[in-house]
Amino acid sequence: MMGLFSRRRKQATDTGGLGTTLIALRLEAGDVAPAQSTVVVFNAAGHARRMAAGKVLCEQGEMAFCFHPGPYTVDLIPFAAAPEWGLRLRFVVDAANPRVPQQRFDLFLYSETAGRLMVADFGVSVELALQAELAQGALDLPPCTTLEEWHAFRAGLNQLMYSRYGVTVDDCVPVDLGEQIDYATILQTRAQQEAAAHTVAAAMEQTPAAMPPAGQSANAGIEHAPAAGVANAPIRLAPAAASAAGQTVNAAAGHVAAAAAPVGKGDGTSDSMPTAARPGGHAAAAVPSAGQAADAVPRGGPVTAAAPPSVRTAEQDARALRRLFLELPALSAELRLLALPEGLPVFQQHQALLLRLGMAALNVNTMPSLAWSAPDQPLAAIDQARRATQTLIAQVALDEAWSLLARLQLADPQQWPQLLDEADRICANLETGLSLRRSAHIPRMEPSL
Repeated sequence: MMGLFSRRRKQATDTGGLGTTLIALRLEAGDVAPAQSTVVVFNAAGHARRMAAGKVLCEQGEMAFCFHPGPYTVDLIPFAAAPEWGLRLRFVVDAANPRVPQQRFDLFLYSETAGRLMVADFGVSVELALQAELAQGALDLPPCTTLEEWHAFRAGLNQLMYSRYGVTVDDCVPVDLGEQIDYATILQTRAQQEAAAHTVAAAMEQTPAAMPPAGQSANAGIEHAPAAGVANAPIRLAPAAASAAGQTVNAAAGHVAAAAAPVGKGDGTSDSMPTAARPGGHAAAAVPSAGQAADAVPRGGPVTAAAPPSVRTAEQDARALRRLFLELPALSAELRLLALPEGLPVFQQHQALLLRLGMAALNVNTMPSLAWSAPDQPLAAIDQARRATQTLIAQVALDEAWSLLARLQLADPQQWPQLLDEADRICANLETGLSLRRSAHIPRMEPSL
């Protein structure tokens, strides 16, 4: 009888696989971090502090992550058109750098990780980032690569991994993945993507424009996404059916899909870009083109609608705004620390770049609600999807800015003018995406001769 009044013992968090298949996971107060791991505690303001392994002590409003430094090994496909040729990457999470106020890997955990960061999911994210860099010409890996070209590629890859994810590349070697690739599965997954996108697009076009009352809105719990205390809920990319005033969201979705999904989720799976399973246990990322589907397809089969399209749209918008809120100040701080080459023009462009990033951060901090065009005026679902797509475009510009930071850190004085022009393009995309996200409706464009 007395057992009814006894306090139930909290079930311990499963830390199995940490250091092998699992890089990091979220812990609750009272959990015990395994030996040789590191605990990172974030307060309500997003500031992090690292502690040694042991019992986790969290105050009210704090959250804790535990990670193992590794090393870890992933197989990457640098060119989606040649999945049989890959790179075997081995990386580690370094100890804290005392010269910086916030570790980049800590920011990555807080901003992009949802619950558990699996090695396979992290590999998919790195693979998409590498493919984007090669497609844009930021990294060069030509056929019959010479030793000098390989060293230049490795230097750029190492800096990209450290600036973007906060991890250090220990080794990178070419590898033949021909025996691990299932081409039939890759083609089947692509067909499922297109079919799922068309199905969800048709469903969204039939969605009534009227929104539920504010007290019953599904978006009510996530409208204040930029707040640092928002939980890292797993999110899938919203469907590519949001098209308004002649815009084709499918075209933008091909560019924003990789950045829209979280790297890991609470159950250890990933909602990142669709992948085709390899017999060897790896995953080949299928990067969609401009006309392909934007909705994420699980590795095990076709898409199942876990939530209404409006809810997924609101969730992806909240996650993207949260990333922009957390990472834009950190990016500006890193850009301020760059050693500039001599000359007034470069200095002026650098100051203008910092000013534009600061204004973009202010724009994010004051972003209006997704579901309302004005007080007591709910916004149609199709306009909400258009707004969320613009947020993802701004998030893609944020990822490009981190990649540009890695190039600026290695750039010679002669390369700075060209890279600053690239920064101007990235800032323009960021500003455009945020401006259209703020607009409730697309401005009417009169035809001209």
